[in-house]
Amino acid sequence: MQRVRFDGWIAGIGTASGTRLVVGHWPRSPFGPVSDVMIEHPDGRRRLVAPTAELGRFIAETYSFDHVEVEPTAVARRGSAWSVTAGPLVLRFGTGGRGGLGRLLRAVPPPLARQLPWVRLVDVPARLMNGVRTYGSAGNGRREWYAVQDLHRITTATATLDGADLGPLAAVDPPVRFGFGSTPRFPALVRVTTTVEVGPAFSSPL
Repeated sequence: MQRVRFDGWIAGIGTASGTRLVVGHWPRSPFGPVSDVMIEHPDGRRRLVAPTAELGRFIAETYSFDHVEVEPTAVARRGSAWSVTAGPLVLRFGTGGRGGLGRLLRAVPPPLARQLPWVRLVDVPARLMNGVRTYGSAGNGRREWYAVQDLHRITTATATLDGADLGPLAAVDPPVRFGFGSTPRFPALVRVTTTVEVGPAFSSPL
């Protein structure tokens, strides 16, 4: 087995329409700087929007989707304001200050936060406090873990999908069902290093 890492940010957002969005923005990954969006509709349909077929295939082999769409994606940040375009989705969101949990996460040295024993240790309190998982089994016999190093609440968001307004910001409820865990119920942006343990046949396209 070999380990591949995606280093960047994950935003989990709910909307009044019932559609939930998970944005992954990865300045460093085995596929270069990339971003992807996972979408779950109110009826439970799960969509992935990825910028390349290779990245879409890797994510679809790790998580579960009903549809995979290869479309241009772009993420831009200006201070606390983020903008995302990904095929049929246009999203704008803003973050607030770092709360107590964010300050606690920031206090952990990044080299320690990325170690698997530490991630497994914090998995239990993460489930109890926020209903999220930091470690678990993924698709195709893979293992995956999230080393969370910062957290900000998302305070504002506007989004259109397939030309329809998704309505105001709301909780991520019900939880998304792409993998072994969801995002926090409250809309949040987390600084994270995601590690996926894959088979020896995987070869980075870079």
